[in-house]
Amino acid sequence: MLTGAFVGPVFAPTQDETPVLRLVWIPVYAVIAALFLLRLDRVVRAWPALILLGLTVLLAFASKWWSIDAATTQRRVIALAIAGAFAVYLGSVFRGVALPRLLTLAGLVMAVGSLVFVIAFPAIGIHRDVNDGLWRGMWYEKNQMGQVMVCVAVAAAAWLASGDSRWRIPAATLVLATFLMVMTQSKTSLLCLMLGFGIVGAIWAARQGGAVLGVFAVWGAVFTALAVGVGFALEGPTILIALGKDPSLTGRTDIWAALMEMVRERPWTGYGYAAFWTRDSVPADIIQARTGWLVPSAHNGWIDLLIQVGWPGAALVGLIFVVAVLATLARLRDDGLAEGGFGLAYIAIVITLSLSESVLMHHQDLAWVMVLTVLTRGVMMRGYRASTAVAPTGPGAYQTPSRIAALSGHGQARRSPVPVRPLARALPGSGARSGV
Repeated sequence: MLTGAFVGPVFAPTQDETPVLRLVWIPVYAVIAALFLLRLDRVVRAWPALILLGLTVLLAFASKWWSIDAATTQRRVIALAIAGAFAVYLGSVFRGVALPRLLTLAGLVMAVGSLVFVIAFPAIGIHRDVNDGLWRGMWYEKNQMGQVMVCVAVAAAAWLASGDSRWRIPAATLVLATFLMVMTQSKTSLLCLMLGFGIVGAIWAARQGGAVLGVFAVWGAVFTALAVGVGFALEGPTILIALGKDPSLTGRTDIWAALMEMVRERPWTGYGYAAFWTRDSVPADIIQARTGWLVPSAHNGWIDLLIQVGWPGAALVGLIFVVAVLATLARLRDDGLAEGGFGLAYIAIVITLSLSESVLMHHQDLAWVMVLTVLTRGVMMRGYRASTAVAPTGPGAYQTPSRIAALSGHGQARRSPVPVRPLARALPGSGARSGV
């Protein structure tokens, strides 16, 4: 539901919010509420994430008082709160490799469904407009499928990198998701995919090769990212032309310039959460008149935040990213290795994606929910840790209760230099299979 696959195009083919689509979400909200309450004992251990989520919801709700469409703002704040609660639930319950595995399995269903649409229903699965011939699968347009397939492919890569012995499903999903992403010809999605694979690969190398190789891999990734950033800052138009892209990013720069003029009129409040791009919005009409086409969004997450909730909202979301990155790095040795580096990789993907797509603080969007999920996993209190994904081997392997009993002469374990650890820390994927 958060990806917008199938349900959106079927119940809202014109991409407008319809009463039928709202009714479809009601049972989903009921399930989220039940799951949240059922695991409340685990959710409360992520109280820093709950506080940050609460601040975003309060700010969005407060914007109702100056919103240009108060009814839409109030309605979508409710959706923002429920989606955020689902994110905290996911981050609290699905620890270690369980989250990328869940995303991989759900993504495999959507990938196969998209392939069926392309082959059996090409009028739906393939664009017939300005993007004629490009694949869109079960979504409105190609960029949506590209973004979802990037998430699925990186999740599958993280599952493989976690050391789980079950490799066939993630390997097949990785290949299929990457193929579908390529068929969209979305260069932004391709860049995000390369970035995600690079981070997952660096963390896998650190796990396999030890500290030295890990340091080289991480710093190599950092240097590459800096080099790309500096290159775009100095010779951005030249690089875009070489990549076959319009230097104006298909008119995005014109949109951004016009929107920043709007931001200067309301820098601290914005025009109300989720209110700027509504059908009857006068400011949106002005932007569309200036750019000469029906602009559906800012095509930049940060500018969209500014026109909705002003600089305070952008600062709050920036704080969420900082906390999520620092908390994930702090727990990289434990949770990061157990999950194959998915959290850090996906945060980097969303930051990159936010430069050209409006994916921040969205009321129903997979990218924003995953950001809050990674945040939750990072700030989770230490009493609830992810288990290791691979059982240690060799002379220093952990002992299990049965082996201890076998070594004992009269029901008591002999003194041994081998450390004794709980069984849950010894079995591959223990805890992860139960969602812990």
